[in-house]
Amino acid sequence: MLTGCQKQDGYASGAYAESLSEFGELIQLPRSGGYLLKRRIAGTTDYDVMGSYPLFCCQDWDGVPDDLDELPEDIVSVSLVADPYGSYTLDSLRKSFDVVNPFKEHFIVDLSRPIEEIGSRGHVKQARKALKKVRVEVCKDPAGFSRDWNKLYNQLRLRHKISGIRAFSERAFVQQLSMPEVVVHQAFFEGEVIGAQIFYIQDDVVHCHLGAVNDIGYKMAAFYALDLYSFQFFSGAARKLDLGGGVGFSGTGEDGLSRYKRGWSSETKPVTFCGRITNPSRYAELTAARQLKDTHYFPAYRDGEFS
Repeated sequence: MLTGCQKQDGYASGAYAESLSEFGELIQLPRSGGYLLKRRIAGTTDYDVMGSYPLFCCQDWDGVPDDLDELPEDIVSVSLVADPYGSYTLDSLRKSFDVVNPFKEHFIVDLSRPIEEIGSRGHVKQARKALKKVRVEVCKDPAGFSRDWNKLYNQLRLRHKISGIRAFSERAFVQQLSMPEVVVHQAFFEGEVIGAQIFYIQDDVVHCHLGAVNDIGYKMAAFYALDLYSFQFFSGAARKLDLGGGVGFSGTGEDGLSRYKRGWSSETKPVTFCGRITNPSRYAELTAARQLKDTHYFPAYRDGEFS
């Protein structure tokens, strides 16, 4: 069990934002304390900005409107996924953004509940069975684990054809695993690492950042073992553990990953996508040039970027 969790910045930290700087120029927002990534719009001299992936977090949400008002003139639009635990309301988001839409549901584990009440009977049975063969422990040197972690995650990249910012990079992982608030759990079978999970502690919430297992890990149900271990580890030290959402952007919750996470969760929490057009005339020109029809993607001129 982890004890004495101190306040940490997690996704809101400059160190995390810096780990993504190869995907865009880092912009620090002075009032809110958040970070955005400035990206060139292909084939143009224009830019837009996006929040850190997977969540935009900041120290003071009241400062976001003024920060957005003062963005450089060459920025056409802003897009971000708001921290589900941020101190804002939907009404305040609607005053700052042109687009405020439901994105997906995150699956949450209430760590204040007795550990024996967490998870469905089937999930707990699978986890206990896996833990008879798989050993799970805390990584004592997360930074030193970065190369092996990248090998694990690369299998996930290839299996699901993950690209762009969602694929991260070896450089990004080196920086992320060097953050003081990172916690890494490793799963071993016969002395070899077969899987791992990365967590960030942010205030009293633990975010499950990423998890990956190799082929042996899948056969040994290592994810079940890793998850049950994490609930026991963080119990009493944090209020909630956010397992994240399901696959893709549809938010239907019917994919296999959603069904798996639902088996552990005690509740769900809605996550909101926010978009703002900062240069309406240029936004309209860029969208018209793509000759798009009936797209609900924002920004529209980037429709298909994650296909």
